[in-house]
Amino acid sequence: MSYSRRSRYSYSPSPKRYSRSLSRSVSKSRSRSRSPSVENPGNNLYVTGLSPRITKRELEKHFASEGKVIDVHLVVDPWTRESRGFGFVTMENVDEADRCIKYLDRSVLEGRVITVERCLWQQVSCVKQLFVKFQTTT
Repeated sequence: MSYSRRSRYSYSPSPKRYSRSLSRSVSKSRSRSRSPSVENPGNNLYVTGLSPRITKRELEKHFASEGKVIDVHLVVDPWTRESRGFGFVTMENVDEADRCIKYLDRSVLEGRVITVERCLWQQVSCVKQLFVKFQTTT
């Protein structure tokens, strides 16, 4: 039986198994529009700079000073259940959301300066992808 070290430790490149088309054009027939006005009617807000100790109730109370809060989604670490430092707040209408942006942006909550801005479609889809990824791994 002949044994060759050279054949065992070959440095030849492995064959490509997957190929990707060079065309990267975006299809015009997408079912979802990426325009912010369709995805966000204007009452969804993106809040950053939150303390890790913040709760949904405290965030809702802070925003309730400018109008009726419909929903609060605080993004938390799946293992420690602490806030990741950002979240989403849905106000009842666009006027209340505008007031929140005007008066609560750069305000202090739990010793931290928070920023409030209109939510973009990319931010929501990113959080949804993280949520789905976490659900499939557990």
